[in-house]
Amino acid sequence: MNHLVSPSILAADFGNLQHDIELINQSEADWIHVDVMDGMFVPNISFGFPVMEAVKKHAAKPLDVHLMIVDPDRYIKEFHDRGANGITVHYEACTHLHRTVQSIKELGCRAGVALNPHTPVALLEDIILDLDLVLIMSVNPGFGGQKFIGNTYKKFADLKRLTSGRKEDLYIEVDGGVGEHNVKDLVSAGANVLVAGNSVFSAAEPSSVIKNLKNPA
Repeated sequence: MNHLVSPSILAADFGNLQHDIELINQSEADWIHVDVMDGMFVPNISFGFPVMEAVKKHAAKPLDVHLMIVDPDRYIKEFHDRGANGITVHYEACTHLHRTVQSIKELGCRAGVALNPHTPVALLEDIILDLDLVLIMSVNPGFGGQKFIGNTYKKFADLKRLTSGRKEDLYIEVDGGVGEHNVKDLVSAGANVLVAGNSVFSAAEPSSVIKNLKNPA
């Protein structure tokens, strides 16, 4: 499949969020990445339900919701009801991961599981066939603008071995340190969804960066 681009609004201008969402709408981006943090699973707090509703009001692209929260089962339906098209939970935050994934799918959302940098891909062996998406964190979650962790490339290789002949249509998403400098390497390694925040919204021309991520020279 051709790779997708999902700009993260965690790096957007919160004072002009509508403007930045409309910028994504008019760009070559495919999804809008929404990072939800609770200050417990990660040492930061981001979007709650009122902001999610405001985002949905203006978004013309599917909302790719990434829950970096403890006990995500409590809020899955609420995020669905507020416009999430896909919901990704963390392996490390789910006691009963299979049940959580099934709850997401029953709501009609794309079901994803995220892995922190220290979490091996092999732990997905028994659930990989139930997943629509695996998100490989290439930085430690919680803050934007971090340096890309090089071991991420090994994890792509491990995931491709795990899915070969079994789950060829899996979305393989990467989040953290993604930019024009490494897009070709990431896609070649197997990533087919690129989350980019700081590299997009810190640029003078965010739409041009999105275009270059979508169509690397």
